[in-house]
Amino acid sequence: MSRLLTVLLGSAALFAAVPSAHAAEAPVSKAEVSKADRALHERVLTLDTHLDTPEHFARQGWSMVERHAVAVDGTEVDLPRMNAGGLDGGFFVIYTAQGPLTAEGYRFARDFALERATEIREMVAAHADQFELAYTADDAERINKAGKKFVFQSIENSWPMGEDLTLMQTFHQTGVRLAGPVHFKNNQFADSSTDKPIWHGFSPLGLRWLAEANRLGIVIDVSHASDDVVDQAVVLSKVPIIASHSGARAIFDHPRNLDDGRLKKIADAGGVICINSVYLKDTKASPERKAALEALGTAPDSETATEAEMVAYLQKRAQVDAKFPPVRASFEDFMASLLHTLKLVGPEHVGIGADWDGGGGVIGFEDVADLPKVTARLKAAGYSDADVAAIWGGNVLRVLRAAQDYAAKEAAKAAKGS
Repeated sequence: MSRLLTVLLGSAALFAAVPSAHAAEAPVSKAEVSKADRALHERVLTLDTHLDTPEHFARQGWSMVERHAVAVDGTEVDLPRMNAGGLDGGFFVIYTAQGPLTAEGYRFARDFALERATEIREMVAAHADQFELAYTADDAERINKAGKKFVFQSIENSWPMGEDLTLMQTFHQTGVRLAGPVHFKNNQFADSSTDKPIWHGFSPLGLRWLAEANRLGIVIDVSHASDDVVDQAVVLSKVPIIASHSGARAIFDHPRNLDDGRLKKIADAGGVICINSVYLKDTKASPERKAALEALGTAPDSETATEAEMVAYLQKRAQVDAKFPPVRASFEDFMASLLHTLKLVGPEHVGIGADWDGGGGVIGFEDVADLPKVTARLKAAGYSDADVAAIWGGNVLRVLRAAQDYAAKEAAKAAKGS
């Protein structure tokens, strides 16, 4: 099942065409984006560390350069909305839902992930006047100055590497610069935050995975990983790490979020926590809503269905949402997680990874066109222009540079020794 369909069938709907009674319970920010806020937002380099938009690249009739709407087709990122929201680029995700830890499973995952990487590159090639692949922090800054969107690649769930770590170099060559070992289920590399521990952190193979990521200059991403994995990654990684789409457990107690102690550990080691717009409050569906969703039936496959079939399904889904409204978090909940983390670890160690097209989006913060609201709220909270620039992109690029500098030094050592 694609990530889009997982979102469609989950408890937090993104496609309600009309306001809901439950939705009204969540306050919507009334803060306006001033001309000064907007000018600052346009001036700084803005990136998001977790864009699941490649889920849509193979979708029939869907184009990255056309404007879409959440309420119509469920998507949250495209070029017009990136322009509207001042998003300069980010990490486009190669995501593979966890499957069996078998030779056959590994082959399937490898092929699926390599195809997704190809789809990302093909999207960029098809729109080379608007997008460009980025491999380094300098690339991102150069591409941004040229007026195009920069496209890094990241891996969410390293299951596709199987037990052959040479595949990490293969993905690195395609452009992957950020990788997480695990997703919702434990795998051959590590324990998940949402599964029962089997390794109590990294597996022996996972420790080799971590060392290889350091060697290649791939930043380690601990979102979805267990607390033990976070602790071990902080200690063992030769360079700072990132949580690409996580939140504060102090705001909502969920295993996918990070407690204050681990937020501080990541920051103290020079890393960055990029704040998510998921797992902000309890969004459990009512029994009536669950029954209505089950009666609706299985959603069409987004990669084989026509756009008309997808839109028809989403219209029916909107009817369910209107009758049995979903419980949704709000922009205020997102800002609570962001501001808590900023106060705890400082603006040098916080970024934005809202999980667009992967389950993210809340009331008042529906797609990337809404990003300037964050800048406005940061300024209202007293953060400086330099702080805002660091949060939106500078911190993540600093970590990427550190990872790539370390890799270059290790490569030079190896060349001297050979």
